[in-house]
Amino acid sequence: MSPRSVRAVVVTYNSAPVLPGLLDSLRAGARGVDDFGVIVADNNSRDRSVEIACAHPLRPAVVTMGRNAGYAAAINAAGEVAGDKAHLLILNPDLRLAEGAVLRLLDHACRPGVGIALPRNLREDGSLDPTVRREPSLATAWCDGLLGGTLAGRLGLGEIVADPAVYARAGAVDWATGSALLIAPQARRAAGDWDETFFLYSEEVDYQRRVREAGLKIVFVPEAEVTHAGGHYRADPRLYALLTTNRIRYFRRNHGPLTSLLFRGGVAAGEALRSWRGRANRAALACALAPLKPALSFRND
Repeated sequence: MSPRSVRAVVVTYNSAPVLPGLLDSLRAGARGVDDFGVIVADNNSRDRSVEIACAHPLRPAVVTMGRNAGYAAAINAAGEVAGDKAHLLILNPDLRLAEGAVLRLLDHACRPGVGIALPRNLREDGSLDPTVRREPSLATAWCDGLLGGTLAGRLGLGEIVADPAVYARAGAVDWATGSALLIAPQARRAAGDWDETFFLYSEEVDYQRRVREAGLKIVFVPEAEVTHAGGHYRADPRLYALLTTNRIRYFRRNHGPLTSLLFRGGVAAGEALRSWRGRANRAALACALAPLKPALSFRND
């Protein structure tokens, strides 16, 4: 296997409407990469996701999980198929890659001291999707809660990094949302498997923290672009509640009881202020106030 081998990992769960567009974009997206392959890890979809993957001209390897095992578990299973010497390109199925995006990421990921390379995410209307984040803290939790994530980000106080200058040049960041990231082999060895107890959400925060703790950089690469639909969690009370719970679980794992209680208070305050918006915010508030369970998952229904 070449030291610049790349294996794209796509986790699917009832992804038939969007998967063909991603697979169709990969040929141009990976142009210039000599050793490129695709692995689709399917979490027991009930639609045609597996059939679409198997029939596509790229002929991706398909891993059927046999159950809705979660995002992290599917990535780990695909990683075993890829082998430990390949760069892993984690991609959400509702992405589209711009031409040459993978090669631009790979050029950065192969530099000394770099563990993960991240692309610029664009929304479907062509506007910037600010995916870079600050490490969660008491300050970000309370600023996001009281001001709202968008305003707190614009003021440079929240978890979202909204400063246009950050997205205009390559540079190290704390972490970014996990819709698209290229993980170098040295980062994979240093960080180990993705934590399957998160099931969905916060697994990428945890993984990127471990990469940083291993002394490797996470680098944003604006020249590499992807287009992402995304955002569905805010419309689904179950997904938004799970996101909220895992935010608190992740923070508690890395901080003491009192600090974690104050963090939870900031999250709860924000959801309480926005509970008038609908069921998703009220479900998130209930999770923020309830005792945390060891892990949450969804039934495959």
